Amino acid sequence: MTDLATVREVGLRDGLQLVKRTLPTDIKIEWCQTQAACGFREMEVTSFVPPKVIPQFADAESVLKAAQSISNMRAAVLVPNLKWGLQALDHGAKKITFVLSVSEAHNMANVRRTTDTSIAEFSELIAERNCRGLQDSVMMSVALATTFGCSLQGEVAEPRVYNVAEQVLMAGAQELNMADTVGYGNPIQVKRIFTEILQLADKVQVAAHFHDTRGMGLANAVAALEAGVREFDASLGGLGGCPFAKGASGNIATEDCVYLLESLGFATGINILAMLEVRKNLKDWLPDEPLEGKLLKAGLAATFE
Repeated sequence: MTDLATVREVGLRDGLQLVKRTLPTDIKIEWCQTQAACGFREMEVTSFVPPKVIPQFADAESVLKAAQSISNMRAAVLVPNLKWGLQALDHGAKKITFVLSVSEAHNMANVRRTTDTSIAEFSELIAERNCRGLQDSVMMSVALATTFGCSLQGEVAEPRVYNVAEQVLMAGAQELNMADTVGYGNPIQVKRIFTEILQLADKVQVAAHFHDTRGMGLANAVAALEAGVREFDASLGGLGGCPFAKGASGNIATEDCVYLLESLGFATGINILAMLEVRKNLKDWLPDEPLEGKLLKAGLAATFE
């Protein structure tokens, strides 16, 4: 039996958060619909954040509502703290990813809180979800940013990574999403950390979120695969990244990630040719944005089946 691997599109959130042009709501919804039709079963569609800070997501409620009407596709949202987590609950989000940084310097710069304060707020959000009787209908994920290093702090101690992971697991996290936020990770480090995290998580889902800042993204994805990870975030056209990452800060390109997994014998359930048609639309939707990814230009190899 072919092993399964899941690619979750994050372009509508991570991909758009640094884009200066505000993409119209109807285009965002079209993006959701057309990419879901290619076989994507989960997409991170928006972020609940202060509109004055990131105007791109001022339409979060509308985008989420439309995305949740798409059959066979789970719409996830990202939140930076308790306040906006409660907003996501109020608006009916079925999967909420609470982002916090293992690096104290990055967490202070990104969400203006210590890491321990963010962990405490995540615990409060879990308690509120449960108080509302939503524990069986709302999935709570934690994205551990700067797991593999930080451009502000430098090295992030691995014992601290494991300690933070243990704390959010104890609080009730139903997924750990380990993120190479600024593109510092390398395959040996990635395999080592994911091997330990998978043991800590036990039956809790573990996902990988790699940035290709220094061209290591797909190599790190292979290392995570070897450790046992089967859930991967990616952004169409390599859009996105962290404002604290110097240089080309985009995510790994969805099209290249899907091609990699399929080439290695993993079934993603994604129609690659249909996905590339959606990828072509990005040029029209975001004409001023540099787009990455090799597959659209090179096409499928003659030996690809």
